[in-house]
Amino acid sequence: MAEVELAAGAVAAPSRARLEIRDLKRDDLAVALEKGWRDFKAAPLYGLFFGGVYALGGMALVALFLFLQLPWIGYPLAMGFALIVPFVAAGTYEVSRRLERGEALTWGGVLGEVWLRSGKELGWMALVTVFTLIIWVDFAIFLFLMFYGLHVPTVNELLGAVLTTGRGVAFAIIGNALGAAIATFVFSITVVSFPLLTDREVDFVTAMITSVRCVLNNPAQMIAWAVLIGLMLGFSILSGFVALFVVLPVLGHASWHLYRRLVV
Repeated sequence: MAEVELAAGAVAAPSRARLEIRDLKRDDLAVALEKGWRDFKAAPLYGLFFGGVYALGGMALVALFLFLQLPWIGYPLAMGFALIVPFVAAGTYEVSRRLERGEALTWGGVLGEVWLRSGKELGWMALVTVFTLIIWVDFAIFLFLMFYGLHVPTVNELLGAVLTTGRGVAFAIIGNALGAAIATFVFSITVVSFPLLTDREVDFVTAMITSVRCVLNNPAQMIAWAVLIGLMLGFSILSGFVALFVVLPVLGHASWHLYRRLVV
């Protein structure tokens, strides 16, 4: 009896096996986007729901800091908010997984599976990204204090300083460079790990390592994918987060299909 229980525990435990990585072909990114759009059209209500949660969350955070008269933190927060996109899109991975396998789509099934996995390795991965977001905001605050001290400028004053003064230009360059470095790190550890954890019983450390391996094994394609995601999210933020209702689910579905192409 004890042997049976040990065997069952071994099956249920997250795997630490080294996963095989494929090389991406030139048109794989376009194919992933095409399939992502196809999945969004196949289940638009799910996509709009998950995109809406993220979009409304972004709007609320930016509105809060504007209300508190802290406009200078609105921009880094909006940029940093993109770091948690892979976790927010977990529902779209589950939708794509079910569509791929021909399984029924139900709200209880999709949300229940995401909730179940959030209490396991997916939850630890989410904690990593949230912690990174906190670190990014802390860096942004520290950088602002270095350049401007305790004086809190208005939106017009800050824009004027960034566009017309050497200190403002340096502040913008250093801030964006630091943000890009953190975003690159987060992209590398999450681009494959979140859909992988949605799909398989692996531990979050193995998922992060596998994600980094995918990036290192396909640098040109993954850089292009990161730039595409950045441009689409940037456009969405400029739209007042409204475009995220569609952009987030399409990117989420596409990320699922890219993961399926990358990991054997």
